[in-house]
Amino acid sequence: MGNCNLTYEELNTTLIQIEAILNSRPLTALSSDPEDLTPLTPGHFIIGRPLTSLPVEDYNDHSAHRLTRYQRIEQLRQHFWTRWSKEYICELQERVKWRSSKDALKLNSLVVIKEDNLPPLKWKLGRVVRLHPGTDEISRVADIKTSCGVVRRAFSKLCPLIEVDG
Repeated sequence: MGNCNLTYEELNTTLIQIEAILNSRPLTALSSDPEDLTPLTPGHFIIGRPLTSLPVEDYNDHSAHRLTRYQRIEQLRQHFWTRWSKEYICELQERVKWRSSKDALKLNSLVVIKEDNLPPLKWKLGRVVRLHPGTDEISRVADIKTSCGVVRRAFSKLCPLIEVDG
């Protein structure tokens, strides 16, 4: 938050919004149904459903001294989301390149797709429907079924969620 001069209420609001961001992160698939793209989140344990937020204008590129108090708090939330979501997705990616040649992704795995400029509490999710091996028989690209259709992404843009064996 840098050198922000916040009132108690503004600080409390900011911390509660940060708590919601942390509790919106996808942990694992909610069901084993390949058609279900809903992840289990910490929010499910807290309120019984995923956390959501209203769409708000992007304030990341605005000068802080030109914003109202509400807009400044929203800017802090958006800045935290941008930084934390990228760092969390990087933590999800297990680097097995030098330890093993085994594919990190399997068919029907629920994955988080790295996407820039997503609003807070929004995660782009999909299921692996096809792997594309290269000439060396190692898969580095996959087709992912999302709510908007099937997209093709490199493994570097995909983060598999923890699989729970039931």
